[in-house]
Amino acid sequence: LRFINVATIGSDEVGTGDYFGPVVVTASYVDKEHMSLMYELGVKDSKKLTDQKILEIGPTLIKKIPHSTFILDNKTYNQRPTNMNQIKAVLHNKVLCEMVKKGYDYKYVVVDQFCYPRNYFQYIYGAKEKFTKITFTTKAEDKCLSVAASSIISRYIFIKEFSKLGDTVNTFLKKGAGHEVDEIGVKIVQKYGFNKLEDIAKLNFKNTDKIKELLNNK
Repeated sequence: LRFINVATIGSDEVGTGDYFGPVVVTASYVDKEHMSLMYELGVKDSKKLTDQKILEIGPTLIKKIPHSTFILDNKTYNQRPTNMNQIKAVLHNKVLCEMVKKGYDYKYVVVDQFCYPRNYFQYIYGAKEKFTKITFTTKAEDKCLSVAASSIISRYIFIKEFSKLGDTVNTFLKKGAGHEVDEIGVKIVQKYGFNKLEDIAKLNFKNTDKIKELLNNK
């Protein structure tokens, strides 16, 4: 299944594997008119683009490609101790509903498959609005330009939000959830207190316990 030369709405998310920073989900609409722009900008394999490249092409995509983005900030995330797939499903559903309502002429709505479709629909069961005519596929950003556009727009916004968070604690934050991230967490807690993590990190990650452990050993 390759979604070439057909108009699609596709969504993708960023930030779900990073201890610091928000979760950003975007749905985009790409039709034939947008495709040449996408190729010109080099949106081939969005996951392989560097942050530098994302910062270069992000603003153009944001301006030219119809999209809807939702940013789940850390404070709000930490008030919802649910599983990540559920959070993703709820947010994908939210941005897809917004895009579909705008009345674009599309053939498919494509979501990068992160869980079984039946689980996805269970997760959004309680939503006021639901969109369910979805084509789920793995590695969707390689197959579908609207998913690739969503991936880049989400990443652009994530990078911007991430550096703003770093500024609030005068610290260069690292992406991911590795040991270096724990070390940065320790420094932040020593400087601002443990509660500061609520504003900048996903507390249900294992990193939180590792940070406490490191502090106890200091």
